[in-house]
Amino acid sequence: MGDDLGDEWWKHEDGSEDEEETEQEKQPAEKTKKPEKRKRVTEKTAKAKKKKNDIQKESLVSEKKECEDHPSTKSKKKRKRKKKTITDVLAASEPKPGCPADLQDLISRYFSDKRSVIELEELKLQNSCFLSSNDLTHSLSSYLKQVCPKWAKIQKQHTEKSSVVVLIVCSSALRTIELIKQLTAFKGEARVMKLFAKHIKIEEQVKLLQKGVTHIGVGTPGRISALIEKEGLTSEALKYLILDWNWRDQKLRRMGEIPEIKLDLMKLLESGILTACREDKIKIGLF
Repeated sequence: MGDDLGDEWWKHEDGSEDEEETEQEKQPAEKTKKPEKRKRVTEKTAKAKKKKNDIQKESLVSEKKECEDHPSTKSKKKRKRKKKTITDVLAASEPKPGCPADLQDLISRYFSDKRSVIELEELKLQNSCFLSSNDLTHSLSSYLKQVCPKWAKIQKQHTEKSSVVVLIVCSSALRTIELIKQLTAFKGEARVMKLFAKHIKIEEQVKLLQKGVTHIGVGTPGRISALIEKEGLTSEALKYLILDWNWRDQKLRRMGEIPEIKLDLMKLLESGILTACREDKIKIGLF
């Protein structure tokens, strides 16, 4: 019995030690398992944060691209404000003086669908038909002194009624008054008449032209054409036709660019002026 007890005691003792060892081994294993889990959790959260950051970055990049491709209404409004008009461009650019080619081009474009090819050729003017153009450095008086150096003599020789020696054509009544004021240094003792429709009846102007000798006429193409039609004004004594070409209105348009003025001007030129120019009776000057 004692042998049996010893055997069992031995076995049990060894077994208990083994069990204790296994329990001790299990405990640190369990302890080591917990930080591994924490590591995994932290890795997962880090990955999730990374994904979030990547998504945010991608969304920001896509928003920027959308903004570039499709600008907002505010930027559109700003662009609209910055958009330059033709008047802005003309105002910023340096004005170029008119030349005979400008008038030739205007005549050919206006009559292109109204005349045959042969008739259009007849409307063309030689360079000899033109006076030297204003280079934008002259006043009206200084320009006329340049193109008409013998004015004092011409003025004395002129005796015909209902006709003028110098005819200045401009685009408005106000511009007519301005130009008449500018003539002071040139005209001398010459008689100047304003030829526009504002506040003056055509019958009154016809009577004034028939009464005495008028040397210089300044006015709008519409009223001048009407006076020629009524035979209140003739081109018999006319030597110089001066067009107020380089002056611009509030919209920065020259007289050849204002539709109604252009129409009246073409009518005036067609009323015998172009024929007289080809016959070397009248010279055209672009002021």
